[in-house]
Amino acid sequence: MATLSNGHQWKYSEFLDNKNYSFDKKQIFNSLSEKEIDDAYSSISKWEGYAPTPLISLNKLSNELDLNKIYYKDESKRFDLKSFKALGGAYAVEKVTQGNKNITVATATAGNHGRSVAWGARRLGLKCKIFISEFVSDARGQAMADLGADVIKVKGNYEKSLIECIKKSTENNWQIVQDVAWKDYMQVPTYTMAGYTVMMKEIIDQINNEKISHIILQAGVGGMAGAMVAGIARYLDNVPVTLVVEPDSAACVLESIKTGQIEKIDIKRESLMGGMSCGEVSLVPWEILKNSVKHCISLPDDDIAKTMKLLGNSGFSDEPIIAGENSAPGVIGLIASCEDQNLKQNLKLNQNSNVLVIGCEGDTDQEMYHKLVNQN
Repeated sequence: MATLSNGHQWKYSEFLDNKNYSFDKKQIFNSLSEKEIDDAYSSISKWEGYAPTPLISLNKLSNELDLNKIYYKDESKRFDLKSFKALGGAYAVEKVTQGNKNITVATATAGNHGRSVAWGARRLGLKCKIFISEFVSDARGQAMADLGADVIKVKGNYEKSLIECIKKSTENNWQIVQDVAWKDYMQVPTYTMAGYTVMMKEIIDQINNEKISHIILQAGVGGMAGAMVAGIARYLDNVPVTLVVEPDSAACVLESIKTGQIEKIDIKRESLMGGMSCGEVSLVPWEILKNSVKHCISLPDDDIAKTMKLLGNSGFSDEPIIAGENSAPGVIGLIASCEDQNLKQNLKLNQNSNVLVIGCEGDTDQEMYHKLVNQN
């Protein structure tokens, strides 16, 4: 255990079995239909510059953890945006505007979703308004401005930026392209999730008939996790063990699955995993996740920088991987689960396991990336 040990204890905060677990394809497709999934792949795969992102073997890590294979889906190579979010927001922009050049699109974002919306708007020659909270770094704001968006900074947190986005969009008749659903606002987040399912289609084509036994999925508001579960229902012949991983300061999916209803978390401190620091699961993914996720695990921030560094210096694989702070939790959740022998047995993680983790972003905030990987 050379890379992992050195007396270092990999931590998780809480683990939960979903007592309401049942993987029901019909129920999943009620929220995100096979047609919506197929339409997204059909459109996105024709975009200029489209190419499947790499599926990398974390072979050094699988040897240390005594697992068969660990697949890492490397979304740092997604278009020029370095994040899986490029698939969702830009696709939703295309669907809602339907070729109408006079529409102005607007969104609130902590970073990657807004970049996707801005990029999608530029692709189609549309005006774009992006609302960010005061906690979003200048570098992230600038990246969206560089794509031609008007970036508006709002005092307060993400929720405040969303409230301002809705208010201004209503006043100005702008089209909101949000990845979060609320009552009477379900279709656009569904399009966004449909975009994300492209990852699972690519993975199926990349694993050469191997069976994935376990999938670890990051959750913020749950969009990617819900989309990937729908992708499992659409594309896989088997049903892998699904784990949702979240920051312990914002474990809204875990807390909701615990009670069987959406629970709102009061976030006392923002996690390093900024894109996952969300207090409430979104309505569309919740309908999928509440029954279809087998386990939840929450993590402290302690191992984020260490994991990013190990990925970056080929500690887990034969090649260096540029992984942003939101890409680390899947790997940490897996290591922490394997180091707890009872949990490893409970999850049936063994020499036959093929585990999929999602490297959902690269260095989307380069300043933050360098700061973290250069920590001692």
